[in-house]
Amino acid sequence: MTIGTKIAWDDTVLPFQLDRSDIRGRVVRLDGVLEDVLRQHAYPPQIEALVAEAALLTALIGHTIKLRWKLSLQIRGEGAVRMIATDYYGPTDEGEPARIRAYAMFDPEALDAGAEPFTQIGNGYFAILIDQGEGTVPYQGITPLTGNSLSACAETYFAQSEQLPTRFELSFGRSTLPGEGEQWRAGGVMLQHMPKASPSVAGEGGSGEGGLLTHADILDGDEGENWTRANLLLDTVEDLELIGPQVGPTDLLVRLFHEEGPRIYDPQPLRFGCSCSEDRVRQSLSIYTAEDLADMITDEGVLTADCQFCGAHYELDPATLGQQPDAGGDGA
Repeated sequence: MTIGTKIAWDDTVLPFQLDRSDIRGRVVRLDGVLEDVLRQHAYPPQIEALVAEAALLTALIGHTIKLRWKLSLQIRGEGAVRMIATDYYGPTDEGEPARIRAYAMFDPEALDAGAEPFTQIGNGYFAILIDQGEGTVPYQGITPLTGNSLSACAETYFAQSEQLPTRFELSFGRSTLPGEGEQWRAGGVMLQHMPKASPSVAGEGGSGEGGLLTHADILDGDEGENWTRANLLLDTVEDLELIGPQVGPTDLLVRLFHEEGPRIYDPQPLRFGCSCSEDRVRQSLSIYTAEDLADMITDEGVLTADCQFCGAHYELDPATLGQQPDAGGDGA
């Protein structure tokens, strides 16, 4: 698609609240971040689409959490796509950007070029992991893969694990700006009902796929009507409004939700960022025995490691590692 002039909202998350409906939300725009994520790898189109969707979800979900360090999404499957992993690192200081990285593991020979990307994951699970840093216990929530998209899986996760009705509307793809080459652009809106003090769930099972919960099992009365109304308004959004760049997020919110009393907060900038380092590689190798390390040495006499997220390549002298390989030793 060819689109118009670029605006300053790229690579940002804009938080908002709909006062009439008791709903909070986020608008996200990604261009440079997504380019940086995807150009690290020569993914086939189906994998690019899944990674783009996962990165969008990560940006939206990460910003809703009071995060001191890292939120991760993991999608694991039994099909051609084995895993999609993303990380969102919260800003280290006020005004600083949040950082995102993502990658996928897949069997290229098992991919079906004519099938929809999501179907190539197969059976599996969708997980959100929250790590608030040193001295804390990481949180992990898991739900089965459901629906026909990663967005649907995320909606099910929030309904089932958090009892929070949530809606995602995303768009992503390659686009062309006048005078520039083709590049990835993506955008989306997240709606989420404000947390209730004591959410009540009707019945023993949910009305969703496999008995999982949906918003209808959590909300009723005025809350249910408000949620339905806000979702009907979001249904009118168009792909070009989501990805921009001609329509600013604030203009989009007014267009969609002007009757809901949208309240807009400060935007959060986003950047591609990886936390890999030689020190982290050394730490990960410290769990191996000398015998294990000996098996990893290349013909050139070094240990090598590659970061799946950013492609960084590390070469380490075995003699500088904590457990030095010893071909004639006992592996201690």
